[in-house]
Amino acid sequence: MAATTPADVASLSYEQARDELVAVVTALEQGTATLEESLALWERGEALAARCEEWLIGAKARLDAARAAASETSTAPARVAASETTTTAAGDAARDA
Repeated sequence: MAATTPADVASLSYEQARDELVAVVTALEQGTATLEESLALWERGEALAARCEEWLIGAKARLDAARAAASETSTAPARVAASETTTTAAGDAARDA
């Protein structure tokens, strides 16, 4: 595992943070670390898990925004068509009166 500081976690990609988190969990599960080493691994794991969560929240927000934009784009012609139908109907009614 790389000897990096917690501040370095912020610069990790999702995949890098996830892979290092897997390594931390594996090291903790082996149970061979001292108490001090285990605490350091646990703290690093918490920071890595938080970084992964940041990435996932950001990805979800981007997907939600893309879906909303796609939804607006796909319903925009329907709104225009409905508006034109209403306008045409009103024009027809005024002409017929």
